[in-house]
Amino acid sequence: MIFTLGINHHSAPLAIRERVAFGADKLQHALSDLTRSQSVKEVAILSTCNRTEIYCSAETPDVVIDWLAKYHQVERGELSPFLYTHDQPEAIRHAFRVASGLDSMVVGEPQILGQMKDAVRAAEESGTLGTQLHKLFQRSFSVAKEVRSTTAIGANIVSMAAAGVHLAERIFESIEGQRILFIGAGEMIELCAAHFCARQPKQVTIANRTLERGRALAERFNGTAIRLDELGEHLAAHDIVVSCTASPLPIIGLGMVERAIKIRRHRPIFMVDLAVPRDIEEEVGALDDIFLYTVDDLAQVVESGLESRQAAVVEAEDIIASRVQDFLGWLQARDTVPVIRSLRDSAERMRRHEMEHAIKLLAKGESAERVLEHLSQRLTNKFLHAPTQALNQAEGGERAELQSAASRLFHLHSND
Repeated sequence: MIFTLGINHHSAPLAIRERVAFGADKLQHALSDLTRSQSVKEVAILSTCNRTEIYCSAETPDVVIDWLAKYHQVERGELSPFLYTHDQPEAIRHAFRVASGLDSMVVGEPQILGQMKDAVRAAEESGTLGTQLHKLFQRSFSVAKEVRSTTAIGANIVSMAAAGVHLAERIFESIEGQRILFIGAGEMIELCAAHFCARQPKQVTIANRTLERGRALAERFNGTAIRLDELGEHLAAHDIVVSCTASPLPIIGLGMVERAIKIRRHRPIFMVDLAVPRDIEEEVGALDDIFLYTVDDLAQVVESGLESRQAAVVEAEDIIASRVQDFLGWLQARDTVPVIRSLRDSAERMRRHEMEHAIKLLAKGESAERVLEHLSQRLTNKFLHAPTQALNQAEGGERAELQSAASRLFHLHSND
C-alpha cells in the first residue's frame, strides 16, 4: 500500500515545519534509518521550505509517524495536530498535485518539480526506491508536464522572489541605489538575485559557506563574495538582506542585528528569510528598525494572483483525476502478476511432462501421427481438468460467477 504523510504550509506554521525539516546532508542517513523497519518497503522524503513529506510503500503509516517524531526528537502528540496522512488513492492524487504545483504556496510554481526530482534521486542513491514508488514518481512527472503544457497553470505566476521584491518596494521607494546582501548560493537565492538585480541595486554581495561558489554567483550579478563568518562585519553596510541556506541553526542572531542597527544609526533593514529552519532568529523581527519577512509572510503577497489561475486549476484537477485512475489500474494489474506467473509455471510443467512422455513413445517406435494425437489429447485434458472440476463443484451464485469468468477467459460464445 502506498502512503503519503507529512506537514506543509497549509497544515503547520513555520515553527513546526522547521523542527521536522531534513537537510540535504542528512537525507540519505534518514532514508536508510527508516527502511530498517521491515514494515517499510520503499520510501522517499521530500523536504523543502514549505513541506516535509514522506512517500512510502508500507503496511501501515503508524511506524513512519513514530519514526518521524523520534528522529527529530518531537513528541508524537505535539506533531499529530499538524500531520496529514493519505493512503490510496488519495496518496497518488497528492503526489500528482504536488508535482504539478497545485499544492504549492504559489499555485503553479515550477520549483517544486525539481525538488521532487532531487528527492527521488536521493532515494535511488540510498536504495530505498522500489518498483511502486519509482512508477509513482515517473507518473507524477509525466502528469506535471501534461498539466503545464495543456493548461494556463503557470501563466503570470508570482514567485517567492517576485514577492520579495514587491515587499521591498513597500519599504524603499526604489531598490535602485540600495545595497543588497544575499546569504546562500542555492537555486532560491539565484532566483531572488535575478529579480532584485533587475531593479539595478547599488551594490550586491553574496555570503556563502563555500567562497568559490559565492564568487561564481556574484560574478553573474557584478557583485562581490564574502564568507559566512564575515557576516557580522558586513551586515551594517546593507539595506536589504535575503537569506536561504541549509543551516540547521540561525546564522544571524539578535545581537548581530542590534550591532548593525546601531552602526547604521537606525536606518531600516529589510530582511527576507526563506530558509527552513530559519536563518534569522525570530526575535530579530521585533526590532523597530527591522522589517523581517518569512516564507509564510510572503504567502499573503502571492495570494492575490490565485483568482486568475482558478480556471486552470479546475482543468488541472480533471487531468489529475483521470491519471489517478490510470495509476490505480496499473497497481491492480500488478496484483494479478503472481497469479499469471503461477498459471504459466503450471502450464509449463504440464507441457514438459507430456513432451517427455511423447519422446519416450517415439523412441519405442510409435508413429509420429499417433504420438501427436496422444500428446494433444493429454495436454487438452490436463489444461481443462481444474477449471472443469471447479465449474462442476460450484453451486448457486458461485457457479454463475465461474461460468461468466470462464466465458471471458476462454472467449466462449453461446450456441443459442
